[in-house]
Amino acid sequence: MKTNYDFMMPSVNFFGPGVIAKIGERAKLLGMNNILIVTDSFLHHLKDGPVKQTEESLRLAGISYTIFDGVEPNPKIRNVQAGAAMYQENNCDSIITVGGGSAHDCGKGIGIALTNGEDLAKLAGIETLTQPLPPLMAVNTTAGTASEITRHAVLTNEDTHLKFVIVSWRNVPLVSFNDPLLMLDVPSKLTAATGMDALCHCVESYVSENRNPITDAQAIQGMKLIGQYLRRAVANGHDVEARTNMAYASLLAGMAFNNADLGYVHAMAHQLGGQYDAPHGVCCAVLMPTVERWNMIASPERFADIATFLGENITRLSPMEAAEKGIHALERISEDVGIPTNIKSIGADPKDFELMAENALKDGNAFSNPRKGTKSDIVELFTRSYEA
Repeated sequence: MKTNYDFMMPSVNFFGPGVIAKIGERAKLLGMNNILIVTDSFLHHLKDGPVKQTEESLRLAGISYTIFDGVEPNPKIRNVQAGAAMYQENNCDSIITVGGGSAHDCGKGIGIALTNGEDLAKLAGIETLTQPLPPLMAVNTTAGTASEITRHAVLTNEDTHLKFVIVSWRNVPLVSFNDPLLMLDVPSKLTAATGMDALCHCVESYVSENRNPITDAQAIQGMKLIGQYLRRAVANGHDVEARTNMAYASLLAGMAFNNADLGYVHAMAHQLGGQYDAPHGVCCAVLMPTVERWNMIASPERFADIATFLGENITRLSPMEAAEKGIHALERISEDVGIPTNIKSIGADPKDFELMAENALKDGNAFSNPRKGTKSDIVELFTRSYEA
């Protein structure tokens, strides 16, 4: 655990039912006059959806905007380039992202391309950006990635299938909006995937080498809430209490990993998502039990804690037995919400594992993992997850 640390998050975070109405007011305060709204085609055309509500709030504030709806899942460099071109063609001066992690990552990528250069892959890494992004606000519609508050921009090179991360404090949106009412109609499979991503954020933050007392508090509360409410949110998307608490858990998880960093689960999940265009949350959820069972010996008492946070009884168990209960709890919640049990089910091919392992160890998330591995270790973890 770090004893000296900094802690970053957006300067303003609006949370709760109905906060989307504050977008126009906040945009005015920031001097945003001609905004590029970054979203996907489905949300753009959803009647009374988050994009329509964003438009209405901006119209009431007298603010001009243009909509770019070319965001794809696992946003590609081509999406960023198209969005940046639209920004310039329409003389925009700021960005609002509306959606889940893909919209936020794409919006960050557009801002990076406009101010730091279009060769995005060369900017992969930690604190590589030298220029500020255009003013950026983020309207979140899923409880999972927390990209609306983090310094991470995760993009995919469609030519190489390599997913890469640009990590910088300059990527942190100035304002975020988490309105659980926007999440009521999110399909159950997406709810499960994004919820498991949030759980992975909590787990990896809690065992990270870069954790600190503030991130511990956030990760602990996030795990408790997810253990209590994810199943309910998957079972009934219109359960407002469950949606609100999952949104809260995701926000806490984002604050935690934005500062504590993550580990091998995310480093490996980025390779799966990039190589096979698979949903990020599913990649994390499938890998998590295998990777964390391997990590267990580095910090068994932390995994025993995870067991208790997720409702397991560890009375009279040895540290390793209690830690194993933590892994079982992760497996059980994943099974209950319908996550596949192995990476074979999402199209993984063992012939790719060598290259994926090599790239996983270069991923910015790998360096804070509590147990240090080699390329052959990562290949073995991919193989175990394939055969599970």
